[in-house]
Amino acid sequence: QVQLVESGGGLVQVGGSLRLSCAASGFTFSSYAMSWYRQAPGNERELVARIYAAEGSVYYLHSLEGRFTISRDNRKNTVYLQMNSLKPGDTAVYYCNVVLGRDAYWGQGTQVTVSS
Repeated sequence: QVQLVESGGGLVQVGGSLRLSCAASGFTFSSYAMSWYRQAPGNERELVARIYAAEGSVYYLHSLEGRFTISRDNRKNTVYLQMNSLKPGDTAVYYCNVVLGRDAYWGQGTQVTVSS
C-alpha cells in the first residue's frame, strides 16, 4: 500500500532553517509528481511546492519569495523541502502528497513551529 512518512519538523527561531523529508513506498516513485502542502490552525490546506516526475520542473507558492526549495531523490524514494529564512507565518503542519490516478495520498504530517 502507499505510504508517505514525513520527518524533520520541529521548533525553530525566526530566520532559521529546516529540511523536511518524505519517504515514499508502495508506488513507482520516479513516475509521479510529489507535493508539499501545509495547514495552519484555522486555515485551509495550501500547496507549498510541487516537483514533477520526468523533467523535474517545480512549482512554488508565490508568497514564499524563494525561501523554500523542493527536491527529490528517486534512488531513495524521498522528496525534500528545504526551508530557509523561516517566518512565524510558516508555522503549520506540513504534509507530503502524491496523486495516483483519482486517489490522493497524504502522510501523517510534521509540525513546523517558528518562534519570534
